[in-house]
Amino acid sequence: MKPEELVKKLHWLGHDSFRFDGPPVIYFDPWKLRGRQPVADLILVSHEHFDHCSPDDVKRISGPQTVVIASADAAAKLPGARAVRPGDRLTAAGVEIEAVRAYNINKFRSPGTPFHPRDANHVGFVVTIEGVRLYFAGDTDHIPEMADIACEVALLPVSGIYVMTAEEAAEAARTLKPQIVVPMHYGSGIGTSGDGQRFASLYGGQVTLLEAK
Repeated sequence: MKPEELVKKLHWLGHDSFRFDGPPVIYFDPWKLRGRQPVADLILVSHEHFDHCSPDDVKRISGPQTVVIASADAAAKLPGARAVRPGDRLTAAGVEIEAVRAYNINKFRSPGTPFHPRDANHVGFVVTIEGVRLYFAGDTDHIPEMADIACEVALLPVSGIYVMTAEEAAEAARTLKPQIVVPMHYGSGIGTSGDGQRFASLYGGQVTLLEAK
């Protein structure tokens, strides 16, 4: 599969939520799902915050064979989920999965308290689908660990406030050097609808702006 073919099978469901239409069918951080959705083969959840870890949405798209993989704090809220930490590698639903770090370095809830602390062990995911490495960053800033992530497609947050700003995301994309970037975490009550386009203009590389469904 080529990276552009993978992106054609990717649906942005708003905020940080995506569905990849396989096989296998993969969801990332399903939240506020609308309409009829296909049953998941694999569900990946980055951390426990309510707009990323939604037990009701996970249950809605789960079937008898669905595998749910989540950060430890999110897995505690999702019956039957497998907990992972940054650095873990595994295979599920025929997909190679690597859990990578996701955290804030300059976004604070209060002085000295990041919205997403490093020691909380929140994760992003790198999944390999038919030879293409897709990086789902989760809620993160431009962190040093990104220099060690190899991917052809990157899903990056761009709204600022809790995650990278468009400017910071553009720098992160230059570090990652993917073939295609899909911006996320904007236009749904956090950031503005124009953040994706702003990121695209700042980055200068290949960007696919998906319409939230």
